[in-house]
Parts: sequence; structure tokens; C-alpha cells
Amino acid sequence: MMDNPQDRRRVVVTGIGLVSPVGIGTEETWAAIQRGQSGVERITLFDPTDYSCQIAAEVKDFKPEDFIDRKDIKKTSRFIQFAIAATAMAMKQAGLQMANEDPDRVGVYVGSGIGGFEVIEREHQRLLTGGPSRVSPFFITAAIVNLAAGQIAIRHGARGPNLAPATACTTGAHGIGEAYRIIQRGEADVMISGGSEAAVTPLSIAGFSAMRALSTRNDDPARASRPWDLGRDGFVTGEGAGILVLEEYSHARQRGAAILAEVVGYAANADAFHTNAPPEDGHGVQRVMELALADARLVPHQISYLNAHATSTPLGDRAEAHVIHKVFGDRVHDLLVSSTKSITGHLLGGAGSLEAGLTVLALRDQIAPPMTNLENVDTACAFKIVTKIPTPLAMEYVMSNSFGFGGTNAAIIFRNAAE
Repeated sequence: MMDNPQDRRRVVVTGIGLVSPVGIGTEETWAAIQRGQSGVERITLFDPTDYSCQIAAEVKDFKPEDFIDRKDIKKTSRFIQFAIAATAMAMKQAGLQMANEDPDRVGVYVGSGIGGFEVIEREHQRLLTGGPSRVSPFFITAAIVNLAAGQIAIRHGARGPNLAPATACTTGAHGIGEAYRIIQRGEADVMISGGSEAAVTPLSIAGFSAMRALSTRNDDPARASRPWDLGRDGFVTGEGAGILVLEEYSHARQRGAAILAEVVGYAANADAFHTNAPPEDGHGVQRVMELALADARLVPHQISYLNAHATSTPLGDRAEAHVIHKVFGDRVHDLLVSSTKSITGHLLGGAGSLEAGLTVLALRDQIAPPMTNLENVDTACAFKIVTKIPTPLAMEYVMSNSFGFGGTNAAIIFRNAAE
């Protein structure tokens, strides 16, 4: 939290860009979420026959040439292409024209958990089969994590703060939260923020499979991602990007932008416990949610809807459920909860920002989005879970949770722009 709340500048969301396994576009994705339309299918980006996990939530029919000049496509990896596309969507919705902005006051905070894995795998194979002369001169700049933020800044002439979080599955949430802080501190007026991931690759799927982290429900892909269901057996890898345009409130009002929501709370911390498992009591997650509430100067019962991190892993889902009860206490039954990962799969570094975007859309439309595949609810969950169909709900404040390998956590709270 900032030392003097009176010095805070208000920060609002004016644009959302989503590239997801259920839609290339913000409204397309949101409509599919409300339908409960699964994005999980058998992997097509490579032959998964020899893999224990043969399913993923891929972005379907993505054409980079719709967003990038053909001559530049070879200079970018898939995660960068997703980020560029989602940024174009977010800026269009925000009505943000860089010609009318001070470029030194517009920044980018967009990261990735893994970066250009498919480029690394491809160029390594070229090195092995053809020697060093066969490696592309674009290899490094297509693969490294910060080039999504770099390419966005170059394309739009954004000369403000340029950073790239790489905090595993919390990346997208950290991108938004830290961009929020930059605007609050007065270091920028506009921040393009979020995360992007494209990790449906042979090495990535093999690595997660070796950890026994992935679902192996290969015969029923659409029902494989099942947070809080007793039959869950691991997460489903997804890909895509979520980008939010954040602005200082008076800046957005002055240029006549439509305000979708206000960011009012954010916190980040660490479990300091294990590389890839939460503590059973979820103490780090509990603390980050409480810190976000304190940052927003709210009490728990003021939160109407929570988009949970719940990935469909036995340990992680149960720990988060335990914490939800601890944070909300005897008011937990007033809270609606869902995990949209049941529909989109887990976008890793893009998950936090995709879900933050969906949470803002829920607030905008006053509809809590559903989750699917919940047939036998884990006894750890005694709160109200939105299942099968969207639920109309009067909402003033909503929260989105994100947690990642290494025990890194984040929580973001949004306020209804109409309030």
C-alpha cells in the first residue's frame, strides 16, 4: 500500500483486449464464457501421440497477418503476436490515439511466464541439425520475455515505463497491478498492461507432464479442466493474452473515454514455501487477499464476486477454497465464486490478465460468469459457486486472484464505474 492514500491518483480501465482459446476478441471471448463453451481439444500444434497429456486449450484460427505486417511475422513468436493483437483490441476499445498523447507518459507493463518456447525449440533443433549458421538472427528477440512489451512500445511509440514481469502464472495480474501503481505514483498517465503466453509446445507439455501437473483426461477434453471437482486430475494448458489499458481517471475523463471499471485494490506477496505447491493452510494467499482489501479500504463482505485462481489441481484448489472461507468468514455465503479456467484452460502467464479482463466485463454487465465441469463438489467448498449459466448480480466490487510457481501471489480489486 502507498503511505499516504490522499496522494493516490485514481486509476481506471478504459480498454480490454482478449485473445483466448474461446475467441479472438474481447466480446467473442466474453460471449463464449457465458455460454460455457470449452476451448479444450486435442492438441493440433504438434503431434501429441506419445504424450501422457494430449489435450490443451489452443487459440483457434489465429492469423498473425491480421495484426502484423507479413514481413515482421518471422521476427516475433506466438506469445508476442498474441500480445500485439490483444493490445490493438484494447487500444481500439479505449479510443486511445497515440498522436494525441504525450508518448513519454504512456508505458507498457506486459510479461510472459515462459516466453517464446516454440522459437527456442525450433532454433535449438536447427542448431543440432545444421550448425550455428542455421540459427535465425531473429531468434533472441523473438524468444525473450520482454519483447512483447518491447514490440508493443515500438509499434505504438509508447516511451514511458517499459517492463515485463515473468512471475509464472501470476504474470498477467502483476502486469496490471504494477501498472496501476505506476499511474498512482504519477510516473505515467496511461499503461498498457497484462500478460501473454503460448506454451503449447512439445517441451512445455512434456515438462508439465513430467511433473504430473496436467490432466490426462484425453478421451474427454472439454471436461478435463474441472476446478473444485473431486474428479480433477490436473490443469489444462491454455494460451492467449489479456491486455488492459489503464489510465489516470482525470486523463480518461478529459479525453472522453468510456470507463469500464476502476482499479481500487492490489497486493502481491510470496508463500516462501515451495516451488510448485501451496502450503496447506494457504497463508500466502490469505495474506495477499487481505492486503488487497486493505489497499482498497474495504471489508470482505463488500466483494460480490471472486474470479478464483483455481486451476483444477488437487492441492491448489483445496488451499484456495480454505482461504476463501478464512477471508470471508461468516459472510462467505454472500459471495459468488467461479473459475473461468474450467472453460479456457490455464493460460499460465496470460491467466491473470485474461481473468482480470473477464472480471471487469462481469462488473460492466453485472453478470457473474459460470464455470463448468463441476459434478461432485469438493467438500472444502461451502461457498456459492456459479455453475453452468451466468448469474445476474448487483456488483460494486469484485476481486480476481492469481498465484504462481515459486509461491508468488496477487489479488486485484475493481469497482463498478457506474458507482
